[in-house]
Amino acid sequence: MLLRYLRLYLHFLRFSLSRAMEFRLDFYFRVVMDAVFYAVNIGFFSVLYRHTSLLGGWDLDQIYLFVCSYLLVDALYMTIFANNMWWLPIFINRGDLDYYLVRPASSLFFLSLREFAANSFLNLVLASGLTAWAVLRYPHSPGLGRILLYVAFLLLGTFILYLTRLLFLIPTFWLHSGTGLRELSWSMDTLSERPVQIYDTWLRRALLTVLPFGFIASVPAAVFFEGLTLSRFLLAVGVAGGLFWVALWGWKRGLSAYSSASS
Repeated sequence: MLLRYLRLYLHFLRFSLSRAMEFRLDFYFRVVMDAVFYAVNIGFFSVLYRHTSLLGGWDLDQIYLFVCSYLLVDALYMTIFANNMWWLPIFINRGDLDYYLVRPASSLFFLSLREFAANSFLNLVLASGLTAWAVLRYPHSPGLGRILLYVAFLLLGTFILYLTRLLFLIPTFWLHSGTGLRELSWSMDTLSERPVQIYDTWLRRALLTVLPFGFIASVPAAVFFEGLTLSRFLLAVGVAGGLFWVALWGWKRGLSAYSSASS
């Protein structure tokens, strides 16, 4: 089963790469746009640290690694999931979901991964380079084990970001419009661009559990600096497992309320 889905995803990659080359202006425009986004984020903290030495208990070297962690997770999400999440509400409203429900594969797998954003792949390479720069400039050597844990938590943060965005779009089955929910999700996503320690206790807890935007970059960075504690491990398992279960439950409920094009 796993091998079958891996082969299917390789077909998705091949198709997406060939199609991206047909629209080269859009390809290069997105690369430039994201490069400016990265520069603005790093520049913001560089200016901020001219007036303070600590933010949420982290110094400039730690903040550089935090912001590069956020940029890398964002690049992973944009490359793997973003285009698919953009089209999902449109497919629901137009009845195009029918084409995916009849395929001999998981509809959620197909709709979440069918389009690989090749125009964001170069930005993923750039974000990876920035993260490597932040790791190398960090004055304390964390060791290989902690670096591998950090990478694993970055991937987990990407998966949690995908699940969170999906949960904001599932109500489209009943509301018939995903625009407002998508914009709400984007607005809340700005909370993940700052270390979660700067928020009040109640908001910090909410951003690590109920709406885990704060998990995306703050927890991977904390794992890099301090290692994996039992509380962080339990938090990761609980948040990822809980979101995944809720997303599957919501998806099944949405499909039961879905009106196909033939209805």
